[in-house]
Amino acid sequence: MWSRAGSRRCNIHRRLFSGAARRIEDEGDWLYSPEWWGSESESEFNGNTVFRSVSDKGNGVISVHAYPSSRPNKVHWPETEKWLQQRYGEIYPGYEHSGSFKILGYQWRVLRFNDNTRQSTVKIMAAYRDTEPGSIFIMQQAQCLAIPYVKSMVSLGLSTIASSKYDLMAAVHGKKRMHILCIGHGGGSLPLFLASKIQGAEIHVVEIDPIVISASVQAMGFPGFSVMTPSGERALLEPDTINEVMWKGIHERLYLYETDAEKYVVENNNLYDIIFVDAYDGDDIFPNKLWDPHSPFLNSLSDRLHPEHGTVVVNLHADSDISNPSETVSYFYQRLLPMGKYVSRVCKAYKDVLIRNKVTRGGKFGCGLGFAISVPWVCNTSLVVSRGFGLTSGFVNRDMVMNTLVSSSVKVDHMLNLPFSCLEYINIKRDCTLI
Repeated sequence: MWSRAGSRRCNIHRRLFSGAARRIEDEGDWLYSPEWWGSESESEFNGNTVFRSVSDKGNGVISVHAYPSSRPNKVHWPETEKWLQQRYGEIYPGYEHSGSFKILGYQWRVLRFNDNTRQSTVKIMAAYRDTEPGSIFIMQQAQCLAIPYVKSMVSLGLSTIASSKYDLMAAVHGKKRMHILCIGHGGGSLPLFLASKIQGAEIHVVEIDPIVISASVQAMGFPGFSVMTPSGERALLEPDTINEVMWKGIHERLYLYETDAEKYVVENNNLYDIIFVDAYDGDDIFPNKLWDPHSPFLNSLSDRLHPEHGTVVVNLHADSDISNPSETVSYFYQRLLPMGKYVSRVCKAYKDVLIRNKVTRGGKFGCGLGFAISVPWVCNTSLVVSRGFGLTSGFVNRDMVMNTLVSSSVKVDHMLNLPFSCLEYINIKRDCTLI
């Protein structure tokens, strides 16, 4: 999630158009955000509501709004139709000529809490088979990450673990399993992107709100076969034909659980290579129990993190950060403040719990490191805590960290053939704070 709509909207768009013109190859580039940002007033630009329900998990009214997308251009649609047809033939040999796929168009889909906070944004493709013209299906575009903070989390997380003597290349090509945990689901763009780019990724997603899960599957094109039951089985015994065409090879490695994050990390014994945390509620607040250093959540999360290269990436609002919050402000009141008011406390809690006195399998103390980097164009910060960052023990400064990250990010770009450059989100001129 990123900062709630309101007065900051003008500021964001001022930054959006103030830069020099640049070549755009990424369909999720921030320059396309005016297409889905919409209007604060009721108008033709405010999008069409395609999903709406009331949450009983503290998220208020949950809705999904649809906006037209200018890309990809219609000249590219036949190529995608051909791809769908080929996929159908691969999965169901001999039936590839039983009907043709036709694309209806592309849309942005924006998940909102209480009709105000934009929780996540994805791009979907709508299509149908000409043998079943009344049956329309939607497919989230896995390669399209529309929000800068999500790209920041991906860039920093993968560049950091690549700097931690973890064989990311083997995971990308499916030669080893990469165990990933995503806390907070939204529209599902982050886990879907990772599953599509890393063949060895096995991704567990934890989401407390069943309405959010329904919105992502029904209105945002997230694969329904990923949804799990409380007993740990697939909600669907087997995927239907269209889901196999769209997601075969990907949705088998996605596991979406409806459960409380604290309950999940306390009760399971999985060990994760990398963990992404982005879990804001309907009031735009990062729940206290997810960053309290004394909470069962954070201490159990420490047990779930690989002892040698385990990396955690956390999305934080940072629009009003104060490094030394006043001790005169009551604890109760501080819990109600926007997340930016105590970013520094969250950072310290994660670093202290996750790398404090942690010992590697060889019996040596790890050289864990924590740092935070601001996200371009939006008021967010990405916090990273790593147990195996590629620096030896001893003196560490900001330049050493940034140089290591920049070097690794170039390798990640090539390994994953990303539609955007990690360097844009790991820029040596970007604000970087060691924790």
